[in-house]
Amino acid sequence: MILLNDDINILRELAASYMEIAELPVMREKIGLWKALNRSKMIRPMVCIDQLPWDELSSDETLQCRITDPYWRKLEWELRSTIYKWKHFPVDMVVEPFITIPKVIAGSGYGLRAESDVFRLSEDTTAPSRLYKQVLSDFDDIPKIRDLSFSVDAQKTQEVWEEAQRIFQGVATLVQGHGIGFHLGVWDYLTEVMGVENAYIDFVDRPDFLHACMDRITESAIAGIKQANELMIHDDIANRCHCSYIYTDELLPDCGQGKGPVSKNSWAFGLAQLFTSVSPDMMEEFEFPYISRMAEYFGMIYYGCCDRLDDRLEMVKKIPHVRKVSCSPWSDRKRFAENIGAELIMSNKPTPALIAGSSVNWDAVEADLQMTVDLARANNVNLEMILKDISTVAHKPDRLTRWADIAMKVVGA
Repeated sequence: MILLNDDINILRELAASYMEIAELPVMREKIGLWKALNRSKMIRPMVCIDQLPWDELSSDETLQCRITDPYWRKLEWELRSTIYKWKHFPVDMVVEPFITIPKVIAGSGYGLRAESDVFRLSEDTTAPSRLYKQVLSDFDDIPKIRDLSFSVDAQKTQEVWEEAQRIFQGVATLVQGHGIGFHLGVWDYLTEVMGVENAYIDFVDRPDFLHACMDRITESAIAGIKQANELMIHDDIANRCHCSYIYTDELLPDCGQGKGPVSKNSWAFGLAQLFTSVSPDMMEEFEFPYISRMAEYFGMIYYGCCDRLDDRLEMVKKIPHVRKVSCSPWSDRKRFAENIGAELIMSNKPTPALIAGSSVNWDAVEADLQMTVDLARANNVNLEMILKDISTVAHKPDRLTRWADIAMKVVGA
């Protein structure tokens, strides 16, 4: 992992630009606004942009990675993409005043591997489709799902840390990353190994089989959570969970000031997106007992993604330690705002479809955002708006900048 001088110079130049951004006074202001939102005392709605169609943006010289070593290339990308976002659509992002050097950690996964066919409408698509094959077919396959496990390569971690100190000396403050964040949306995994259509059929034909699968996967995830506690590799200093900033007095009062790298001091996120197409009663039976078992181990939970949740919020509120709830484009925003309450955060996902077509109706974009803000204010709701899952901007990156400007105007920034 010893880098050549040219690579070191690249990282140092990027680090200098990164630190210049991170040390701007506005970062303190943004952290204060996020903390107010996360304690349910919103000063104004907050805005993020994430999960971008990077293939459509990569022509920008800022994003051209040149380092070949995989570890340092990943760090190069983190620096480049952060600088790019700040330059073009900063909204309410926070750039922390240090560079995080991750530990070298390997995870086992769940053992049983997904298999799929990939379909592309065009060669340059950023969002190919997949048809998952059924590799989990019956009860005999369930033991193939193994407990999650992790290992830390202490030697490589130390080597990387020492190399980072050499590279960034005099340019940037360094912090060693504490570890991993947990994705508790285990239905995503289950449908990948059995196929989405098969799962829907089994809700009716083989409910006992689905419960047995979910019980095994949940046990596997909890085993991984516990082992990560023993290894102390939960990421308690991460400032985002599922694209949302998570500064809180309880867990992360300031940059890098976590309470210790165990699950009770960390956030995790859960979701069960296929349940958008089934009833709340079925979700209560097949999802909530399992997410609740896993969520118990964490300090705070972000729940939901693209799933519709406005018609089942009372169940969501019962998830242990839930703090933020996703209001996706498939949710009824009015019903959501009327029922989320004043204690939780409505994490709205404005539809990216409005900026994906051959042309954009910018008046419609503004009206859509304004409607969400008006509903939140009318119902005393704490609101964040996260533009994410952006499959395409029709190769017109400036659309993201314009969306950001409109969003910040709407929230009163």
